Amino acid sequence: MSKSLAKYIDHTQLQPDATRMDIIKLLVEAQQYDFASVCVNPYWVSLAAEELRNSDVNVCTVIGFPLGATTTAAKVAEANAALADGAVELDMVINIGALRSGDYPVVQRDIAAVAAAVHAQGALLKVIIEAALLTDEEKVTACQLSEAGEADFVKTSTGFAKGGATVHDVALMKKTVGNRLQVKAAGGIHSYRDAEELIAAGADRLGVSAGVKIMEESGFKLHKAK
Repeated sequence: MSKSLAKYIDHTQLQPDATRMDIIKLLVEAQQYDFASVCVNPYWVSLAAEELRNSDVNVCTVIGFPLGATTTAAKVAEANAALADGAVELDMVINIGALRSGDYPVVQRDIAAVAAAVHAQGALLKVIIEAALLTDEEKVTACQLSEAGEADFVKTSTGFAKGGATVHDVALMKKTVGNRLQVKAAGGIHSYRDAEELIAAGADRLGVSAGVKIMEESGFKLHKAK
């Protein structure tokens, strides 16, 4: 691995019933293990930014989540609000229906508008293509449109569709974008073995709720204060 396992991990809690205590637990764990980021719903961004202000763990949130079917104006407004609250990485869902309808200019403009807002604040944009709902040809097109729209990452999944990250999809996405964009795998990543396989296939980030378990399975020992 080109970096520590922890820095591949976006420690994630996106369940609608997550409580403040659930989010606090996530934030504490993220600092203990020094994960790349925490990924939380927009409501929790300001709390995460405050709690992580003295750490190197980034705050990530989701836009147009989980369906991607909101308007571009709504996605841009949501992005601007999240950036103002302290998010520095935004994972937006592509307009899946427009993509599958062949409305490619619409999809590219949707991505580009959010990318412009995100980059104006020096933040990163990851585009979720929801690979489980697409053919391989559509996955390639989604990655190409993400690149044309100036995204920083392409991401496999929301974790809320019928399937999550697969080695096949990560490899296909990496082959499509090369080193021009990074690839994030998310959804259904439950073990250290899963993580290893996806990183080997080309994943630069892993969106997981099982980050602590994966680190423990890797042999990492958390040194707790006495």
